[in-house]
Amino acid sequence: MNLAVEFGTIHGSNLAQNAVAIVLYFAIGVAILGLGFVLIDILTPGNLRRQVFQEHRPNAVAVAVGMHLALAIVVASSIFASSSGLAQGLLDTVVYGVIGVLLQVATLIVLEVASPGRARDLIKSPTLHPSAVAVAVTLFAVGIVNAAAIS
Repeated sequence: MNLAVEFGTIHGSNLAQNAVAIVLYFAIGVAILGLGFVLIDILTPGNLRRQVFQEHRPNAVAVAVGMHLALAIVVASSIFASSSGLAQGLLDTVVYGVIGVLLQVATLIVLEVASPGRARDLIKSPTLHPSAVAVAVTLFAVGIVNAAAIS
């Protein structure tokens, strides 16, 4: 009975480069998510951060969650679809991610124009409205399509 285990060789340089790549891709991903939040804040009435975290407005939360889930999928897809070379991969991720954010913002604008009434006026409401859920789900669905287009 042979109980020997083969661990192979360890390559520290690859490990260090991969660790740096993780940190850089993470930083870019968070920056893209931040950009998305800033743009959705501009497009919605009032201060979105305050409405979500201090005033606990359920419609603001629904729209913000829908957008962030969509953008997270877009960012992950951007990283996955990027080049294997680190510098080109980071640039690809930035470009794909920013395009993804702009497409999500365009979706929010189209929803505002196409929906009856003014969906944006519901953001400040203290009670959850079905329109906010519909907007959140639409943003998430478009985010999935957006991510598939990137990959």
